[in-house]
Order: sequence, then C-alpha cells, then structure tokens
Amino acid sequence: MAHTHQHSSGNSNSKRLFWAFTITALFMVAEVIGGVMSGSLALLADAGHMLTDAAALLVALMAVQFARRPPNARHTFGWMRLTTLAAFVNAIALVVITILIVWEAIVRFYHPQPIAGWTMLIIAFAGLLANLFSFWILHRGNEEKNINVRAAALHVLGDLLGSVGAIAAAMIILWTNWTPIDPILSILVSCLVLRSAWNLLKESVNELLEGAPNAIDIPLLQRKLVRTIPEVRNVHHVHIWLVGEKPLMTLHVQVVPPHDHDALLERIHHFLKDEYQIEHATVQMEYQICHGQDCDLNEHDHHSHAHHHHH
Repeated sequence: MAHTHQHSSGNSNSKRLFWAFTITALFMVAEVIGGVMSGSLALLADAGHMLTDAAALLVALMAVQFARRPPNARHTFGWMRLTTLAAFVNAIALVVITILIVWEAIVRFYHPQPIAGWTMLIIAFAGLLANLFSFWILHRGNEEKNINVRAAALHVLGDLLGSVGAIAAAMIILWTNWTPIDPILSILVSCLVLRSAWNLLKESVNELLEGAPNAIDIPLLQRKLVRTIPEVRNVHHVHIWLVGEKPLMTLHVQVVPPHDHDALLERIHHFLKDEYQIEHATVQMEYQICHGQDCDLNEHDHHSHAHHHHH
C-alpha cells in the first residue's frame, strides 16, 4: 500500500514539474524574442533567469525519473548522481550567462539603445502570468512534495521578482523615456541569477567531491555516539558522503565486547537514523584499540578518553 502511494505521489510530482518546465521553457523563448525585438536587456536578463528555472525544473524532473530506476550491478546507487552533474553544468551555464549580460549592460551605459517600451511591457507582463501559473502548479495539491519540487517553487518565486522588475522598467521607460533603467535592472536580475548559481555550484561540487553534507558535524557525531552508547569507546575512519541528497556513511567503532553483537549494532544504526537521518550506514565493530596513523583521523579527543577507560 505504502509503495503504491509513493508511486502516485512521485507521478504527481513529476506531472507538476513537467508542466511547470514546459511553461517556463516556452516563456523563456518568448522573452528572448521579446528582448531582441524591443531591445530590452532586462527582458534578456529575465530570460536568463527563466533559463535557470527551466534547468532547475528539468533537473528536478530527472531526479524524480531516476529515483524510479532501480540500481543495477554496475550502477549500485542507481542514477541519482546524474542530477548532481546536471545541477553542476546548469550552475556553470548560469555564471556564463550572467557575465555576458553584465558585460552588455556596461556597454549600454555608454551607448544607450532605443527600447520599445510597449513591447517590453507586454512581454514582461505575460512572463509574470506564466510564472504565477507555474508557481500555482507547483504549489497546489497537499501531498508530500519532494525537495526538488520545493526548490523549483523557490526558483519560480525568484523569477516573479524578475518579471515585476521588467514591468517596472518598461513603465519607467514609457513615462520618462529614461533608458538606463534597463541595463541597471538587468544587472540587478543578474545578481539574483548569480546568487542561485553560486549556491548550486557549491552544493553540486561538494557532492561531486564526496564532501560531507554541511549539516553534519563529524567530530560532534563521534562524541555524541561515544556519550550515548556506553559500550562504544571510540569512533574512527568516519566517511560520510551524499548520493542524490541521501547521506551514506561508513565508520569503525571500537566497542567493549557486547553480550549481543546484533543488538548493539541495531542501537548504533538507530542513533544514526534518529539523530542524523542517515538510513544507510556500514558499521565495522572492533574490540581492539585502533593502532596506526589513520586512527586519529576524524577523531579529536577520544583517544586519551578511550585509554582511560581501559586502565
């Protein structure tokens, strides 16, 4: 039962993401054409912003699809890493787009271009409606939304700001004919794009380099494990990494020989799951004190602590 429910929720997430992606991608093209026709850089910047959304939605859609594909003998984690790779490529593309737009904006400050205010206003307004519509699609329905859908909704929300800005710039141009507002606004929108690109780049690079999730403080995890479970004397060789946003972990634990090996193992797994939401951990139990230069790796002050217990 639970399984079929999961599946239907995955389906609805995937439908939502698909529609939001389609609308955003179509409007991005419309904004590029409108930007070229009206001569407005702010519209082009907003189209760049919409590209970030379309890409984010596409990555989210891929993640929902790949999560369904079972792991096989060669790809034992399934295909979850592809989404991280896509996010990484997306982030680099965004940085390039931002640089191009800022460069063009600087050129236009010195050589102002004529701008068709009405065309700009109509396209910007249509873009705003498209964004509202995708936001509504992503937000309606009360079932569990996965992290990708939530991230996509945030993207679309950021995009609404870009469209509102473009509408404001078009009105200022229609009323006062002060065209520099257009490059100024395009630089502001580019800063928004750059911020999301930078966060995306940081997260995806961390995941690709097998970095530990930022939320987990490894030395603290080790101290807590030693404090919480009395039989545990020492924790070393800790490795934590992420595959498709799920943390995985391996660790060596030096323990007092227990009466019931499996029960102690169960308690360690429980601790990791309850305290750190780590569902998949491989625990190696040892009865001897760890000797060798790697033992101090990832462990600060327990070594002396472990010795005290033994004397």
